[in-house]
Amino acid sequence: MAADASWNAALRDGSVSGAAASIASALVLALAGKRELADAPAPLNGPSQWIWGKHAPYRDGFSVRHTVTGYAIHHAAATLWALLYERSRRSRDAHPLAVAAATSLVAAVVDFRLTPERFTPGFQKRLSKGAIVAVYAAFALGLALPALAGSRRSR
Repeated sequence: MAADASWNAALRDGSVSGAAASIASALVLALAGKRELADAPAPLNGPSQWIWGKHAPYRDGFSVRHTVTGYAIHHAAATLWALLYERSRRSRDAHPLAVAAATSLVAAVVDFRLTPERFTPGFQKRLSKGAIVAVYAAFALGLALPALAGSRRSR
């Protein structure tokens, strides 16, 4: 019963931390797109390659087909990583930001080293390495933000 409760709590909290991580990293993707490509939505078109194929990351501008689909995939992946983050955070006596940074690092390794090309984020095909580092840093901050905000409220 305790294991079920722990999974339920991780699912509940993971939906919140996943949303925060998704939004934070999507904002950085849009800022990097605006700065590097003069096209804020372009990086979010990348994940739509999961459905629309290898040309999707190179689509410019906003579209339901590419941008909305890309963000939906991005959000789902963020929520999955957030579940891992929440389970890890509960099983360790570590600062939420440290667990979030480790989770983000694992996500980056999986995304770029272990995943078949079609199922990578796709935005790496258009953005600089520095921008990608910023995206994963924002992802980590987003993961930790709800726990950090909650710990401040409980004081």
